[in-house]
Amino acid sequence: MLDREQVQKVAHLARLDLTPEEEERFTIQLGSILEYFEQLSELDTDAVTPTARAIDVSNVVRPDRLEPYANRDLILQSAPEQEETAQGEFFKVPQIMGGGD
Repeated sequence: MLDREQVQKVAHLARLDLTPEEEERFTIQLGSILEYFEQLSELDTDAVTPTARAIDVSNVVRPDRLEPYANRDLILQSAPEQEETAQGEFFKVPQIMGGGD
């Protein structure tokens, strides 16, 4: 069973300043959690395969496809600066690597 002194020690290590009421409440709550873990440790799990998740999940995101945006001008209007070249209009951003223009 967890006692109040142990809760105070953990609170000190975690740099928590608990009131006496919080110490009492956490002593009861943490004690209940530890008792539950004791119950779980009594289970025979030798035949249970270790897993990362309790349920099997799969990737549910959409496939990544390159698609042109219908309203390109609207996107370019929101850019702080634009640059027009022979290849088209682009966002103009500050250079972050290398030399030259």
